[in-house]
Amino acid sequence: MSKTYNVAVVVGSLRKDSMNRKMAHALIKLAPDSLSLHIVEIGDLPLFNQDQEDTPTPAISDFKHKIKTANAVLFVTPEYNRSVPGVLKNAIDTGSRPYGQSAWSGKPGAVVSVSPGAVGGFGANHHLRQVLASVNVPTMPQPEAYIGNGGKLFDAKGDITEPSTAEFLKKFLIAFDLWIERNI
Repeated sequence: MSKTYNVAVVVGSLRKDSMNRKMAHALIKLAPDSLSLHIVEIGDLPLFNQDQEDTPTPAISDFKHKIKTANAVLFVTPEYNRSVPGVLKNAIDTGSRPYGQSAWSGKPGAVVSVSPGAVGGFGANHHLRQVLASVNVPTMPQPEAYIGNGGKLFDAKGDITEPSTAEFLKKFLIAFDLWIERNI
């Protein structure tokens, strides 16, 4: 009997109809049975303030619990100004504090970046990998997932319309499953 890994999916966009949220839902549908993907929302997290880290809000406590109880984390992010969105960086900072109590530490991770341009969010993808290294998230090095032309990628139901992209993402998720198994 194979193991099913609980994977927290963190979407770096708050917009309901964002390409990255659509991608997260598509990945949930494409995931092999060995991966149980679920979105962990970050929109209700207050801005990180070290003065308040000893008295976390219910939103912070709930968020950290969901990350801590996951076996792994999958980040799906847009690129804002050649980097990650502030709301995503805030979630990472919030989950990593207080010092010595990081919810992220040791969780195998992977990154998918989606953008309307041809480069597929390359800058955000690599900046996020740098940040994840500092919070001890061993991030899958290959395959890398830079998904360009995201505005033309989904149908009205949010399904991926490009068969080669769907096939690539299935292979990406299989590789992530193996990465989790090796790093848990």
